[in-house]
Amino acid sequence: MTPRTESVSAAGTVPSADPHRRELLQSIVDVARAIFGAAASSVFLLDEEADELVFQAVSGQGEEFLVGRRFPAGRGIAGWVATSGEPMVVDDLTTDSSFDRALAESTEFVPHALMAAPLISDGRVLGVLEVLDPSPRARTDIRELDLLAMFARQAAAALRVAACVPAGSGAPEPGGRLGPRQRADALRLLDSLEQLLREPC
Repeated sequence: MTPRTESVSAAGTVPSADPHRRELLQSIVDVARAIFGAAASSVFLLDEEADELVFQAVSGQGEEFLVGRRFPAGRGIAGWVATSGEPMVVDDLTTDSSFDRALAESTEFVPHALMAAPLISDGRVLGVLEVLDPSPRARTDIRELDLLAMFARQAAAALRVAACVPAGSGAPEPGGRLGPRQRADALRLLDSLEQLLREPC
């Protein structure tokens, strides 16, 4: 069953004026990049009203200029992952028909391989987490894709905490800003997961 999509407009596109939400998103991409030994990592959130995916955080190549950039939600692998609600790994992008090379070239970074997982919370797709040019081991080990999917689920839960969307989470602070308790809870989720994923098997 394909999860429903949720507009970031409804949940609140991460405002550039909110440093706490920016910190959370940046933590997500920084941790994902480190765990999978990747050249870059990015989070796109879905703007359903505009039918677009929006770069909300980038770690590595492109982080200086990609945040805030939009592209049609149906394009590329990120679009496929957002629509299907399924994670995906592609070891050789030159042979994958779903890879949108023109879109990648417009970001000034064309990866050779990537992993992507949907950010799903309460059956809703919030966006997509991508890891670009991960380590060779991550590309060929299906357990690594499972780890990315698990990380993306926890990241989505942290984003829901940050947006104060779940029932019983309490009202956001005036102006929709992330309160101290919600910020601490969200970052603690990511810290716990990072510790788990870094432990040797």
